Amino acid sequence: MTLSRTADTLDAAALRDRIQTLFDRSGLMRHLGARLGEVAPGRVHVHLPFAPTLTQHLGLFHAGATSTIADAAGGFAAMTQAPDGHTVLSVEFKINLLAPARGESLEAIGQVIRTGRTLTIVQVDVHALNAGKTTPVALMQQTIINVPDRTS
Repeated sequence: MTLSRTADTLDAAALRDRIQTLFDRSGLMRHLGARLGEVAPGRVHVHLPFAPTLTQHLGLFHAGATSTIADAAGGFAAMTQAPDGHTVLSVEFKINLLAPARGESLEAIGQVIRTGRTLTIVQVDVHALNAGKTTPVALMQQTIINVPDRTS
């Protein structure tokens, strides 16, 4: 039992390191000030602290910023289950903006719904966090494709 827990912990740490390395290579995530949160097989959280540079004309988080972290959370969630030697790309997504995105930060939670040989379907929930209160602000469904990783 201890051995499998140790192996699971090592696998979890290796997965986290792999996704963190890929996340850190994303210039847009760095530009926006986003950070990687929880990483688990088929599930990734992306956090975006509020900044005036991320707002639209009413001072709310811009829908583009909301969509961007949702796309990243979904893509990295799919990446946790991509076959060896492959990476992922978004093929399409549909996002519903449910409420004004206002608060101290946004959190996008990508969850793999179905993994196929070529395509992966992901759902992403985006919440605004403000004074300890969480408000759902967006829901995304995303299709991701596995492609051979030619960067190595």
